[in-house]
Amino acid sequence: MSEDTASVYALPPGVDFPRALVSGLRARFADQPPEALARVTLYLNSGRMRRRVREVFLESGALYLPRLLLVSDLGADPLAGLPLPVPPLRRKLELAQFVEQLTRAMPEFEAGASQFALAESLYSLLAEMQSEGVHIDDLDQLELTETHARHWQESLRFIRIISRYFDNDAELDRESRQRMVVEAVIERWRESPPADPVIVAGSTGSHGATSLFMQAVARLENGSIVLPGFDRDMTQAAWDSLYSGPFPLEDHPQFRYRSLLDKLGLSAEDLVDWDQITAPDPGRNRLLSLALRPAPVTDQWRREGAGLGPLVPACQGLSLIEARDPRHEALSIALALRDAVERGVSSALITPDRLLARRVSAALDRWGIVPDDSAGQPLQQTAPGRFLRQIAAMRARPVGIADLIALLKHPLTATGEEERGPHLRNTRELELRLRRYGPAFPDRESLTKWAEKDPDSRESWAQWLCDILEDFAAPPAAALTDHVEQHFRLAERVAAGPSAAQDTSELWREAAGREARRLMEDLRSQSGFGGHLGALDYADLVNRHLQSGLVRQTLAAHPLIAIWGTLEARAQGAELVICGGLNEGSWPEAPAPDPWFSRQMRLESGLLLPERQVGLSAHDFQQAVAGPQVILSRCARDAEAQTIPSRWLNRLLNLVDGLPDQGGTEALEEMRGRGKRWLDLADALETPRITLEPAKRPSPRPPVDVRPRELPVTAIETLIRDPYDIYAKRILKLRALDPLRPEPDALLRGQVLHQIVETFVKTYDETATIEAAQARLMEIAEEVMLREIPWPSAQRIWLARVRGIAETFCRAEAERRAQGAPMVVEKKGSVSLENPIFTLTAKPDRIDILEDGRAWIYDYKTGTPPSEREVMAFNKQMLLEAAMVGRGAFEAIGPREVAGMSYVRLGGDGATTQIKGKSGDRSETPEESWEKFRKLIARYFEPTQGFTARRAPQKARARTDYDQVSRFGEWDVTDEAEGEDVS
Repeated sequence: MSEDTASVYALPPGVDFPRALVSGLRARFADQPPEALARVTLYLNSGRMRRRVREVFLESGALYLPRLLLVSDLGADPLAGLPLPVPPLRRKLELAQFVEQLTRAMPEFEAGASQFALAESLYSLLAEMQSEGVHIDDLDQLELTETHARHWQESLRFIRIISRYFDNDAELDRESRQRMVVEAVIERWRESPPADPVIVAGSTGSHGATSLFMQAVARLENGSIVLPGFDRDMTQAAWDSLYSGPFPLEDHPQFRYRSLLDKLGLSAEDLVDWDQITAPDPGRNRLLSLALRPAPVTDQWRREGAGLGPLVPACQGLSLIEARDPRHEALSIALALRDAVERGVSSALITPDRLLARRVSAALDRWGIVPDDSAGQPLQQTAPGRFLRQIAAMRARPVGIADLIALLKHPLTATGEEERGPHLRNTRELELRLRRYGPAFPDRESLTKWAEKDPDSRESWAQWLCDILEDFAAPPAAALTDHVEQHFRLAERVAAGPSAAQDTSELWREAAGREARRLMEDLRSQSGFGGHLGALDYADLVNRHLQSGLVRQTLAAHPLIAIWGTLEARAQGAELVICGGLNEGSWPEAPAPDPWFSRQMRLESGLLLPERQVGLSAHDFQQAVAGPQVILSRCARDAEAQTIPSRWLNRLLNLVDGLPDQGGTEALEEMRGRGKRWLDLADALETPRITLEPAKRPSPRPPVDVRPRELPVTAIETLIRDPYDIYAKRILKLRALDPLRPEPDALLRGQVLHQIVETFVKTYDETATIEAAQARLMEIAEEVMLREIPWPSAQRIWLARVRGIAETFCRAEAERRAQGAPMVVEKKGSVSLENPIFTLTAKPDRIDILEDGRAWIYDYKTGTPPSEREVMAFNKQMLLEAAMVGRGAFEAIGPREVAGMSYVRLGGDGATTQIKGKSGDRSETPEESWEKFRKLIARYFEPTQGFTARRAPQKARARTDYDQVSRFGEWDVTDEAEGEDVS
């Protein structure tokens, strides 16, 4: 078998490869008996390609088919005389344990990356070494002491150890078995070549074992390989430039062919056309070939551009969609696909961007069109996938309200019950209770108290929930086998519900459930090789493992509409092709960073450079854009920032625009014009058919008899600044729900600090020293925070703040005790008005009675106290409390003269600030404040007075709970309020 016997055929970009392949086969066997075709062995590159080839064969009726095999099936042949390969999951679990030891010894090695992410990248590297035939001895030849950083030296040392460990392992990986089978087949062919034809078609030889097999087939006397998308418009200079620099240009679409032909001792001119089928548009193929030339020879654009001829005809089949954002792009593509359906034209969206594919599918759903999505739906996005990931994540952290409610509302939870209604009703009532009253991390005690209010409908359900919450507690570390079994039990128990059998739920049903169970059973079967790990690492493992699952659409897809990945473009043919997501980072995707080998290390060891994947994507792009009718689509901006056009699209547009003498400018304008049609239709579809006037600034005037007859003194500032807040809260009875995910915010800090100080004041020992008082204050603080704050970090931070003011506070408290004694501590009082009938209430933090019988009012502030100007204009709390004391509002002290008022800071420097009721030339006494308050209340009991929204906000950008109710944003604070009588 000499190199002179190599038989390599090619088909140009843009042709329907499976149809052209079958056409060429039938032509070659047209003068032979029908059974001659059955003796042909045809190796294809993918299962989809095999199905399509079979379909094309059967279009001509009954006939003998060749043996249709996959190149990848060679390594899976159980009769190859080799042990079956080790499951990839098992190998990854074993590698993860080695990686965990590495990262423990070198914490700086890829800091922040999980051990399973590193294990997956290490598995990919070892698989590539096996496929490319790179032996451990090749790594021993690398010397990195002077040329590489310490990171790469340690990485190489680790790889050498790992490679030797697995090199001596009798159990083979899938890639090593594939290469060994290929080598065995080649050796067998040397002794006894096959008598019947062998053909490899559709593969580019991007993997080492596949390339080796293709070389062997090409050298057989009756062997052939058929290459898809071969560019015959490449000049010899362009072919030579692929190896012109220090690194081979693997990102070029034709690089893999150059590498394969070099190994076969052939040149581009030696390739023969497989079939006489021509490309849909040869002129466009020439344009694409020139646009995609390697960077070192882009000067050929000027020299060879003139030979392209008029560009308007070459670009006639191209349209360019340049959308403003991803939604705009998806809707434009969906409209183009819908139009193709109406015209009866087969069409396909080709994109590696799965988010774009889902957006387009969602847009098509409004017209009831279900596309045939080749990739299907990622398992982790399905209900079972989310359910399993959620349970695994909840075992890795304390279960908060948000996590618990999300789990209880999941569509798979309690599906073993005959009726899911009681479960959802209890979930809703529990959510309202927890959001309003807590605790932030529900436990058996809080759930039991809630259930006692309605034991008939809640008791058994709450008991089930309590048991589940206790099962979520995970040990610091456990065997992977234990994690998996606990995960199974928890998932099935939650899915079944309180009283149903665990096998009656919907968890493992339907296509997504079956795929989820298959992957989880796979993890269970291999868990013995996973060692010990924590709950957080287990959650990461489950998340990554489920990423490999795909669920095909079970609904009947439309026969004319398809969504393909870039690889599927080789196996299919469509009259209209839409290349979507043509932005850098999407198409092509950025090469994944390799934490193990640098580019130089890869080159010296014989591995592939990171740009290989870019080159394969470029080849897929070149084939897709060469179709009969093509739409090129991108968006100018994504959710985060401006986007950069795909390098290939940029090259194509720059080349066309740079040849104005050949009509390039006109061709580009027409491309954009054809794409603008879909953009305009998308805009028209999104434009509302009716116009709504923006809301006016509200100032509702409810009937006088429904207006509030009682307010706390703290609400008076709100009545002055934002009366609409009082209207919504006190009259409409609207109250914002507390957040699902409580946080240690300023409100909670204020409540806790007030509780600490209240306890300290009530139990104060006047004989204690300052040091003893400080110790007592810190002791109370620790007790209260431990009881009231479930976040350890917040406990430590707030305790440190209390410790920072403890000495100042205790010294000031000693001075306060020397002047008087606290008589009112967090006790409510009230004063009533007669005209109109109204009650003002207050609950002062503290009122001391001085030695002369007068009162002194204290107010604790966790933030910055209001200024004197604020006190006089808006913050009337202290002045009104002083007026209430003078009117005997507080039973414990009776009517008293107020000697003074002070703010005591529970943060910052812990200073005490006396309120003087004076700012500049202005001053205001408590009695003057009371008179203004009486007039204010009287004014709001007049029918013509409205509760104006945002009457005098302290900060224009401040947000309230009722901005959405008042439709703030449609109006602003400069608009005049519009009074409206409401009932």
